[in-house]
Amino acid sequence: MGSRRKARECALQMLFAADFADAVPEEVLKSYWVELGDTDVEETAREFATRLAAGTLSHVDVLDERIRSRAEHWRISRMAIVDRNILRLAVYEFLYKPTPRTVAINEALEIARRFSTYEATQFINGILDAIKRDLDEQQPQTHVEPEEVELPSEDEEQSTDNEQASA
Repeated sequence: MGSRRKARECALQMLFAADFADAVPEEVLKSYWVELGDTDVEETAREFATRLAAGTLSHVDVLDERIRSRAEHWRISRMAIVDRNILRLAVYEFLYKPTPRTVAINEALEIARRFSTYEATQFINGILDAIKRDLDEQQPQTHVEPEEVELPSEDEEQSTDNEQASA
């Protein structure tokens, strides 16, 4: 398994813990690696996972609104915790990271196959595909390179976040 997927799985676990316990996000992020985290995860993947989880948690309202717009007849609160957090993580990457949207969908589906059900994987795929189409019409991704093996440095991630926030 690639370090990016492992990082996304760890980020999902942090999101799950924060959601399940209705905990303060900062506390979950601080305690995850000490109490729950996989000790075999490389430091760069740990940092990437923590940044993904922190970013997702800081934009939950925006992410949930995007999901709600395409999850017809489904309330966010009625979705399985794993499924809603897989959706949140992928939509966060759509909106705030330079990850190609198709890569974010593929990663979300792989994680869903591992942590959820077959039906949930189809549900997640349908919602993410619809949101991707909406975003492609509104703000097409241009000059996005496929993900490389190397994880971005924190400075690169922050500059990308700042650029997209100001756009």
